[in-house]
Amino acid sequence: MIVGTAGHIDHGKTTLVRALTGVDTDRLPQEKQRGISIELGYAFLDLPEPRAAERIGFIDVPGHERLVHTMLAGATGIDFALLLIAADDGVMPQTREHLAVLSLLGISHGAVIVTKTDRADTLRVREVMAAAALLLQGTPLAGARVLAVSAQRGDGMAELRDVLFEAARHHASHTQGRPRGFRLAVDRAFTLSGVGTVVTGTAHAGQVRVDDELQLVPASAPRKVRVRSLHAQNTVTAAARAGQRCALALAGLAKDEVERGQWVCAPGIALSTERIDVRLTLWRDEPRALRSGSTVHVHVGASDVLASVALLDADALPPGHSALAQLVLRTPVAAWRGDRVVLRDASATRTLAGGTVLDPFAPARYRRTPARLAQLSACALPSAERRLTELLAVAAMGLDISAWSRAEGCDGEPPALPPGTLRSTDAQSALSAVHAQELLQSLRARLSAFHAHYPDELGPDVARLRRLVAPRLAESLWRALVGQALRHGDIVQRGAQVHLPEHGVNLSAVDQRISQKVMPSLLSGGFDPPWVRDLAAEARESEALMRTVMARLAQRGELHQVVKDLYYPVRTVTQLAALARGIAQRHGGEVRAAEFRDATGLGRKRAIQVLEFFDRVGLLRRVQDTHRLRSDTALFDDAAS
Repeated sequence: MIVGTAGHIDHGKTTLVRALTGVDTDRLPQEKQRGISIELGYAFLDLPEPRAAERIGFIDVPGHERLVHTMLAGATGIDFALLLIAADDGVMPQTREHLAVLSLLGISHGAVIVTKTDRADTLRVREVMAAAALLLQGTPLAGARVLAVSAQRGDGMAELRDVLFEAARHHASHTQGRPRGFRLAVDRAFTLSGVGTVVTGTAHAGQVRVDDELQLVPASAPRKVRVRSLHAQNTVTAAARAGQRCALALAGLAKDEVERGQWVCAPGIALSTERIDVRLTLWRDEPRALRSGSTVHVHVGASDVLASVALLDADALPPGHSALAQLVLRTPVAAWRGDRVVLRDASATRTLAGGTVLDPFAPARYRRTPARLAQLSACALPSAERRLTELLAVAAMGLDISAWSRAEGCDGEPPALPPGTLRSTDAQSALSAVHAQELLQSLRARLSAFHAHYPDELGPDVARLRRLVAPRLAESLWRALVGQALRHGDIVQRGAQVHLPEHGVNLSAVDQRISQKVMPSLLSGGFDPPWVRDLAAEARESEALMRTVMARLAQRGELHQVVKDLYYPVRTVTQLAALARGIAQRHGGEVRAAEFRDATGLGRKRAIQVLEFFDRVGLLRRVQDTHRLRSDTALFDDAAS
């Protein structure tokens, strides 16, 4: 369990931690000279038998009003708060702001400690204790224990230890849940001789072991590191878990490559974002409503970044009320669903609001539509299973399961999908059975309209049909949907063209006669078939008639037009596709034009024309100057042909 202190400057936070643990958390020379905490301090307390092997970690935070950003870096991730109020001073401005921070972080376990009782009489101590209890009303800490102690004389310290030990036992029995990937919010980085770069922070989720591979986020480029050794709760160990203060010695990382605010996490949940959707609550004591466009400091994990607020379901957010909002960040952060955020004003002098991350992959467009608000409502449900099920139910264009798992921090298999859910061909996305059926009905309707408008064409190709039916649907999901329709006999695919089973393009007697003349030449031409003008000359037909017949054969799916006046038979295209697949397998999915040219014996210009044809019909996809094989298509393979 991690215990965090809070309270006004000089109310005895560091002194109390020293009395509990024997550790002076003020380690910097300037802290000792000035007698105030400037940086976060850390100490540990062993639990009594029979849990003597476990420890409570303490984070001692600065109390100065100019160091609230440092206080926030330590407060994020604590399990139990100690709000300190000096008996001689009573409630002070930073007492209220630190309470606001704790409340907006959703910290509901803690106690108020009235310190320095040796400096006040009994009546004054009682007055301050009553004021403290009144201050907590309406906050998550309402009803928390209020204890009076003197760290100097030892009064009340035994009772405080008992409260902490009981809280630690309760915390240990309520930390089980769905396994999540490890992540640690970095609040300090330094170098140790013989050890290398060390990062410290609070583990927010998961477990880590020596030699595990982790990833640093956010970062300008993916950066993997290895755990060389680790400490948990200030003890050398082979493994650490969520809820512990950890120090990780990392191989492959220099000290100047990591800073406070970054995370080290399991590679499977690594993410970085510049937009997060949140459920936001404006602090009750704010004098005015929060409006869209406000510039704020966003604190999440140990980071502090500037952002703009965009309210999603309200025009203004009054004090004490909640609303959905998008935070548009000026620099990337890492954040996961369920993480708490705190907002301070643009000058970083006042704590404004706090909330919970609903979606770290917030969209820039359609963010206020009813469909998007329904998705955010689903993101707020209490269990991962319910969130996934409801998101599928409201996501008409499907759900990216891979992104959902990362946003949830799940480093493993997601919960089981509802029966009938359609999985994409790359298994990364899913579409509910209801939405899949709706899209299938739309697909058939669009094909029927296409056939009525273009009766002489066999049908659109798969890519064109997607633009007609569901342009916003992920392509891998579209391929899965088309595959399901083909298996059920709802549609028929010939080459790249798709049509309804009852539709076909009939050839006239002239078309059939010319087809019989030219097909042998097209087949014998191999990878370099004759052009239309050559076919017309050979068949002794006009070029205009030959173009009409060739176009009709292409509409029937018997030929493929690679460029104007150049047609390939299906069998030849299948052979070319097999060569492209073979090259892609040897080069990590990339089809290199030079190697394709050599494999086919074609010139460079023709080889590129064929590759561009494969791009158009969906066998390949163009990525800058390269062609990459789509892993989710069966176009032109032997089985499909």
